[in-house]
Parts: sequence; structure tokens; C-alpha cells
Amino acid sequence: MPEKKSNTENLMARPIDLAGLAEYQAGAVVSREVIRKKTGTVTVFSFDEGEGLSEHTAPFDAMVYILDGEADIMVNHVTHRVTAGQMIIFPKDAIHSLTAVKRFKMLLIMIRSEA
Repeated sequence: MPEKKSNTENLMARPIDLAGLAEYQAGAVVSREVIRKKTGTVTVFSFDEGEGLSEHTAPFDAMVYILDGEADIMVNHVTHRVTAGQMIIFPKDAIHSLTAVKRFKMLLIMIRSEA
């Protein structure tokens, strides 16, 4: 089965303002896919203050890098305050959630591999 096409061609082979790919919007979460492959995805998100993602799990490891702002990120029922320039890794199957303490932007790297 062919990989799903993504609108990322205009991002290839040139410098990009990563944080600028997902602008803040009042009361909203905004996302922009940067790369989509069978083996994983890279997505930029912006969260307005108070917005977030409810508790969930993923069957693969994931890494979040905070580009701007501040978030409370819960991993396996332990909450961490994460700020711009910091990252946190979610092990596969770990329950996790995110809440914007202040509006924030993040880069999510999802690795879809068992190895």
C-alpha cells in the first residue's frame, strides 16, 4: 500500500522557521505535519493557554521538544513542567497528556518502529 501523500513538498531542502509553521489561534490547538513516513511523523503544534491533549497512549515511542512557551506534561501519572528548549520522551504505551500553562509550541517526533 503506498504511503499517504502529505503537503510537505514545499518544506523540503530549505531553511524553515519551525515555530512559524503552527501559529497561535485563540482557544485552539493548531498542527502542521512536517514529515509523514511509514516509519514515523514529525509535527509542529501550537496550543493556546489552557488548551491541551487529554490522557492517551501511543503504541510507539515519541519525543516532544518545546519550541516556545510552557506546558505541564504528564507521563505515567507524573506531571513535569516543560519550557522552551526542553524535551521529554514518551515511552511506547505510556499514558500521557499535555496542558498549556502558557501558550506553547512543540515539535512532536513519533517513531513507528518496534526495533
